[in-house]
Amino acid sequence: MSASPDVLAQKLAHLPESPGVYLWKDTGGTVLYVGKAKRLRSRVRSYVASESQLLPKTRSLMALAADVETIVVPTEAQALILEANLIKEHRPRYNILLRDDKSYPYIKVTVEEPFPRVWVTRRVLDDGARYFGPYTDVGAMRHSLNVVKRIFTVRSCNWDMPREMPERACLDYHIGRCQAPCIGAQSQASYRAMIDEVVLFLDGRTAEVRRRVRARMDEASARLDYERAAALRDAMAHLDKLEEPTVIVTPEGGDRDVVGYARDGDDACIAILRVRGGKLLAREHRLLEHAEGESDGDVLAAYLARTWPVATERAAELLVPFDFDDRPLFEESVPGVRVLVPQRGPKREVVQLAEQNARHLLEEFKLAAFEADERAADPVYELQRELGLRKVPRALVCFDISHAQGTDTVASCVWFENGRPRRAEYRKFRIKTVEGIDDFASMGEVVTRYFTRRREEEKPLPDLVVIDGGKGQLGAAHAALAAIGLGDLPTISLAKRDEEIFTIGRSESLRLTRRSPALRLLQQARDEAHRFAITFQRARRTARTVTSELLKIPGIGPSKRRALLAAFGSIEGVRAATPEQVAELPGFSAKGAARLLAALAAMSPTAQSP
Repeated sequence: MSASPDVLAQKLAHLPESPGVYLWKDTGGTVLYVGKAKRLRSRVRSYVASESQLLPKTRSLMALAADVETIVVPTEAQALILEANLIKEHRPRYNILLRDDKSYPYIKVTVEEPFPRVWVTRRVLDDGARYFGPYTDVGAMRHSLNVVKRIFTVRSCNWDMPREMPERACLDYHIGRCQAPCIGAQSQASYRAMIDEVVLFLDGRTAEVRRRVRARMDEASARLDYERAAALRDAMAHLDKLEEPTVIVTPEGGDRDVVGYARDGDDACIAILRVRGGKLLAREHRLLEHAEGESDGDVLAAYLARTWPVATERAAELLVPFDFDDRPLFEESVPGVRVLVPQRGPKREVVQLAEQNARHLLEEFKLAAFEADERAADPVYELQRELGLRKVPRALVCFDISHAQGTDTVASCVWFENGRPRRAEYRKFRIKTVEGIDDFASMGEVVTRYFTRRREEEKPLPDLVVIDGGKGQLGAAHAALAAIGLGDLPTISLAKRDEEIFTIGRSESLRLTRRSPALRLLQQARDEAHRFAITFQRARRTARTVTSELLKIPGIGPSKRRALLAAFGSIEGVRAATPEQVAELPGFSAKGAARLLAALAAMSPTAQSP
């Protein structure tokens, strides 16, 4: 049952100034949003501020909210954990959600049993067992399990040993898949030593496993147990093969989990690289939704808070691509884990590798959902990060103005899709309303015309507008966009002199390194727009020159001028033509062609006086 407005107001007035969690609910009692707060009263009352101060997503939430429930906890770190648990339980529509939040499989090793077993499960219990996972790539999980079965003779039976013992060994013993501890053929100490190696292998410590297997092989050989030594030799060979394709990502070694992040509007992807002993052993990923209006730090924090505290296998060092506000709370809620934001060196390189994986995974999702025609290039994602854009600029346009000393002023617009030019979307303009040299007014005119027509034709708008020029050109373009209701469209300018990037609302320019792929993408778009504008401007100037010369010749009207321009391209081209070539054009006779060429020859600056 929802609360009345008076009851809700009374609740808000008497909320405590202590840490806790709040749940906004609709009239039916359905949880719409779960949040945490350092001070419940201040945080919850901020939702009833004036509507103009709220984000669009928050305004939508409050239009449905009819009641609020609060839970007080001792510390903000505990509030973070409780928030994560409540979100997982209620899956509120306004919270950032882990997409496809199904139960991923784990490999379970029942180390609490006298004779442990190994199997796949989707439930993690506090029962003393060791859990490895979760495996978002089920194929990788199956591969790990097959390796365990091939190298180690782990029992596959369900006997509660040693309380339950069969009378004779099963088929696994006779085919070499088990050493039959069930009938006393293998001691409990020997079996436990093998399980220790299984745990080390699943934890990625294959070098330690190899050392132990070699020691056992040498021991069996010294006892003249050559059959057992041969079996261990084969296991060693298989471990060696597993080592060959392993990628070394941190030469200094060490164990760490590395987080990569990519985002495109409402969707985000987190990729996690599991590095053990400096070697990349596994990659996991999760897709997130409902990220619109949330900062990147909030999205990353939401993922970590809901997954890391319950993770059974985690390294003591966690590398993330950028810092986030809840980092101290997160470290407090996950004891033993140190969060680092590397800026350079091998650790930064492995974070970049994780980010590249996240970008590619997000692209695969977009392609599968038919939201993109092709994969976006990595520079597009770097451009998003450098400019602080919420959405990946898959489609960007670049405008340029060109004129010849104030005459023949034209403009160009080039379209880049996923980092590559899309020439079918190129557009060129003749400036109609501006006289003389006024690049600012010309830019405003062409931006207005382009976007007005694009909306009228119901064509998609670009994700980023790039202007060739400085602050003045950028201001003119932004004013034009704001006048037609597109002031929120991300717009930047790129100045040629120092390759400075100017953005709306920021007085200082942004300078990227000359080797930056994002800068090279902007330069490519700028240079292409300039080339397209110059080509059009030169064609216009040539046409004007031909027209002005031909206007002086009687009998040459508009249709004949167009024919001459199309056939010969310039006034010099017409002069160089033969009477026969001119006579082949529509409207010309042999006599008319000869008369035209004679007139042009007389007008030539090099014509000699009689």
